Amino acid sequence: MLQWVLLLAATILLSAGCAKKPAATTTAVPDTTVTEEMGQDTMQTGGIDEMAMGESTIEEGASEFGVATAAVPALQTISFEFDQYTLSAAAQDVLVSNAAYMQANPGQKVRIEGYCDERGSDEYNLALGQRRALAAKNFLVSLGIDPLLLSVISYGEELPLDPSNTEEAYALNRRAEFKVER
Repeated sequence: MLQWVLLLAATILLSAGCAKKPAATTTAVPDTTVTEEMGQDTMQTGGIDEMAMGESTIEEGASEFGVATAAVPALQTISFEFDQYTLSAAAQDVLVSNAAYMQANPGQKVRIEGYCDERGSDEYNLALGQRRALAAKNFLVSLGIDPLLLSVISYGEELPLDPSNTEEAYALNRRAEFKVER
């Protein structure tokens, strides 16, 4: 296993060495609709055709974003700006690393949890947390992760990392976390 990880890391580093670094911009995630069918979430995306993606690989995503993916030890949290669910360049880099972790651990199911700060109504924050989790899921799917291995849930403002009423606390609470389902 260690030899495989080292070989993957060397391959990615060699291919990423020639890649250009993207500008620090935010990328909008396609509109997403989630419907409930027979107890399962079904995702319809605008702009991403999951069937046409074919052999999308994590290595391609890693070289596109200039990230050495094999060195990531575990799933990492991403952050969002106030009242936003678009993925920043930093969040995309973390998601590429999370995708590499998932590819190195095939068949492992991951729950993506969306969170908000306390500003806004309960209903609004639950919907925003859902959109944040779906934005992360859509990006992982665009990197080739099987959507059946990903589930999403929103906790809105219910489980803050920091309950204080400061800008720093609010920033910590606007996040998406990735939990391995057992």
